[in-house]
Amino acid sequence: MITISLDQLSRPQPGGIATYVRGLVGALASLESGPLVGLAPSDTVDLEALAITARRIRLPLAVLTRLWARWPVGVPSDADVVHASSLAGPFGGGRRSAVHSVAVHDLLWRDEPDATTARGRRFHEQRLALIRRRTDLRVFTSSPGLDDRLVADGFDRSRLHRIHLGVDDDTTPAATSTVARLLAGAGVEGPFTLYAGTREPRKNIERLLEAHVRARADSPDLGPLVIVGPSGWGSVSLDGAVVLGRVTREMLRGLYRDAAVVAYVPRSEGWGLPPVEALAQGTRVVASTTTPSVDENREVDLADPLDVESIADALVRSLERPTTEAARAARRSSVADLTWRRCALDHLAGWQCE
Repeated sequence: MITISLDQLSRPQPGGIATYVRGLVGALASLESGPLVGLAPSDTVDLEALAITARRIRLPLAVLTRLWARWPVGVPSDADVVHASSLAGPFGGGRRSAVHSVAVHDLLWRDEPDATTARGRRFHEQRLALIRRRTDLRVFTSSPGLDDRLVADGFDRSRLHRIHLGVDDDTTPAATSTVARLLAGAGVEGPFTLYAGTREPRKNIERLLEAHVRARADSPDLGPLVIVGPSGWGSVSLDGAVVLGRVTREMLRGLYRDAAVVAYVPRSEGWGLPPVEALAQGTRVVASTTTPSVDENREVDLADPLDVESIADALVRSLERPTTEAARAARRSSVADLTWRRCALDHLAGWQCE
């Protein structure tokens, strides 16, 4: 039996880790890798859509996260694998012979200390220290370069297992006419530039807004900047943007497909799902050089996230790329190997190795 924590689905801004959890459990189920059990805090919602048996623990996320540092609360005694999908845990339990693992997605609390609270930084440092001490824990990483940083932090490289995240799922994009109606209701007619993701200072939206104004003056076919995704924390000025907020998965994929350009230029990033999700729809993409998921992808126009002019130039360059079916196919092909099946196989290999 494989047991996986579902705690990220309880968070107000579930973000990329929630996408990882959903993609991983769906692929493991399709591979028929054995019984799957998800551990969910009492305040988790939307479990019905998961391809996994969910065990709802009668404790809220905040309490369970504290307890999981010491005790494997809710972990089935017959679990063969116990996987913590985030630093929340759990880090033990199951059979005596059980394999225990944890996904470490990034070190963003160090890279952007102002993007979280002092309490948040302490939590992440304490959990990372716990994982470093627990040499029985296998550590899965998805971000290029993270392994070297963890080794420099005292981790044995033999504990680290590289995984690849996916961009494929069974979601059918909303029809172009449906997307157009949503945009028209917000006053958007014609082409548009899209930003998808949480709205928080680290995401660099204010520089993107300034760069977009400059670029659009020379390239009006960029259209207005449309922002979708949940609000994060911290003050972010959105003056000049069209903010749609949360949208369905179907609508998001339709927006990716129909955008003139998808722009994603965070100051720092753990991996970066939105750019590869946009490429999977065949759309032109601008991303910051700090976005690991696409930093070597030749189909992407890269920009210095701290330089407004660099972002503006990348937006103009991207708009000059062709939109023929062959060009769109090339963009889709550039991320074709990023599948959740591959992600699941990476995990299975990490759990099975001696």
